[in-house]
Amino acid sequence: MLLYIKNMVCNRCVLAVKQSIEALDLHIDSITLGEVNLKENTIETSKFTQLKQKLDDLGFEIIDDKKSRLIEQIKNSIIQQIHHHKNIDMKINWSAFLADQLNYEYNYLSTLFSSVEGITIEQYIIKQKVEKIKELIVYDELNISEIANKLAYSSVAHLSSQFKKITGQSPSEFKKSLNKDRKTIDKL
Repeated sequence: MLLYIKNMVCNRCVLAVKQSIEALDLHIDSITLGEVNLKENTIETSKFTQLKQKLDDLGFEIIDDKKSRLIEQIKNSIIQQIHHHKNIDMKINWSAFLADQLNYEYNYLSTLFSSVEGITIEQYIIKQKVEKIKELIVYDELNISEIANKLAYSSVAHLSSQFKKITGQSPSEFKKSLNKDRKTIDKL
């Protein structure tokens, strides 16, 4: 049985979902961001209700409809690429990447995403990149030029402009500020 889980965006999320499922004596065949494949073909209604409640208490949600699952897959593909790859390749063509990953035409994905989320896929990607920039600034291992290069910005000025447009402050102002206002990636 395949379950689609909303807000499952990191390895700790995978662990939390895994523990919740195993606590109900259900068996996992495989688990990835946003998806859990159970060995069971069906789940008793009472166990399914308990699982939904456990996941809800942790900030997750089982997604039932196809369009919501697809939107969650779009988000997870973007998050995986930006936040979880050791060697980030931001020079990818996002429309081709998503179309290939999800086996849908990009125009369909883009229209669906915008109609449900209220922002474009491109705006979502920018928000994710800005959160990655914040993370890298806080870690203080790379300078702004290296961050711009790592995230495939054409220049430091382009990175700074996009960062300021989203956060209201420049990367250097963010670095100096005491309030490192970072958002969890599932809330973008």
